[in-house]
Amino acid sequence: MQPRMTNPAEHAYRINIGRALGFTMIEMLMTIAIAAILMGLAIPSFRYITNANRIASELNGLLGDLQLARVEAIKEGRTVTVCQSSDGLNCTNSTDWKSGWIVFSDPINVGFYDAGETYIRKQKPFTGSDTFVASNNVWAITFNREGYAVGMANGTLLTLHDSTGNIAWTRCLSINLSGQMTSQLQGVTDPNGVTCT
Repeated sequence: MQPRMTNPAEHAYRINIGRALGFTMIEMLMTIAIAAILMGLAIPSFRYITNANRIASELNGLLGDLQLARVEAIKEGRTVTVCQSSDGLNCTNSTDWKSGWIVFSDPINVGFYDAGETYIRKQKPFTGSDTFVASNNVWAITFNREGYAVGMANGTLLTLHDSTGNIAWTRCLSINLSGQMTSQLQGVTDPNGVTCT
């Protein structure tokens, strides 16, 4: 009788069938080490992205509302005001804009919300501990029918600092009397000669 022939693949399968399937301890430790290195590289990048997005969102929120107020003033032919408001109903005499603001049509008592005036937009307070402070004691910005900013000093800056105080995250919003608004990085000087600090 001739011995039964087996092919090499079947022979290798029979040899390895007794071994347990899975990872060895060294393979598992190497996988954990690689994952830890990748996470160590990814977390600072993620923090940078989330900080950058939050700061940009806060600054652009006010910039967008100021531009809206200016457009509405020109379109409607009447004054429109953006003022700092902590309750979302009335102007607050504070230069800290992180507490929120309101945009409203302001034909009567310019710079103050009066009964019967129309709200255009309301911004809620920031949820974090960033600061957003205006220079020149500005708590309200009013645009007239020509789109000029009235009742404030030329070259007013609203400076946004993140909660860590890191100057890399400082951003400023510059407003001049002609109604032009620009956002700028820390250390940049605007056309009015005012530097973002």
